[in-house]
Amino acid sequence: MKVTQYQHGQPCWSELASSNSEQAKHFYQQLFGWDYLDMPLPQGSYSMSRLHGDDIGAIYPLAPQQQHMPSHWTCYFAVDDVDATINAVQMAGGQLLIGPHDVADAGRMALFADPEGACFAVWQAGAHPGAKRFDEVNSLCWVELACRSAKTARDFYPQIFGWQVRISSNPDFDYTEWQLGDASLGGMMQMDEQWGDTTPHWMLYFAVEDCDATVATARAMGGDVCVPPTDIPEVGRFAVLKDCTGAVFSVIRLSPVF
Repeated sequence: MKVTQYQHGQPCWSELASSNSEQAKHFYQQLFGWDYLDMPLPQGSYSMSRLHGDDIGAIYPLAPQQQHMPSHWTCYFAVDDVDATINAVQMAGGQLLIGPHDVADAGRMALFADPEGACFAVWQAGAHPGAKRFDEVNSLCWVELACRSAKTARDFYPQIFGWQVRISSNPDFDYTEWQLGDASLGGMMQMDEQWGDTTPHWMLYFAVEDCDATVATARAMGGDVCVPPTDIPEVGRFAVLKDCTGAVFSVIRLSPVF
């Protein structure tokens, strides 16, 4: 789906901070067919990931002061006003980590941690709306919060993004869908003891044509499989992967009816 504008609260950009951005770029090029437009940084390049000629995200190297951090993906959400969002986040118990920063005439951003420490970023579009393709093969299609307290998350995020909450129950756990109007844009699950000491985080899902084939390619490119291909009734088939530099992400082959 081609996108020219995002509503306040919609996921709009994905960004990988990598311990080896050149290796990561090759990995995702083989996995998703992305090419790149490199923009020089003081150390390395900010590489715009491109699909069919359209910007859909970015890969860049961890800064020297971030070398203690693992490679990681960050999801950006569109907002109407970054500064108003900062106030809303802080009033709701979140923390401003970076920003606000103007990115030339492209837009304005800030990075936050929610009350449990899960990080997310926001983007106030200027000349650049964000990802110009969404919810199509080899692009971002879903974002999902893993948290320790579903109640805390359900109290926090609707204050920031105006989301509604739809809860689906099954024998194993309750699953929350975040919605704007009647459209679901992401989800949430509460972690239990089986997650061990995993910290709260946002997981990014990329749509693929064939989940099993994508997993096989990831393995061949030096990635690891955290969760093997698994069917979700009426939704699709997904897997959780770790790229060749250690960043965790998910892929999903959506059912035609989803």
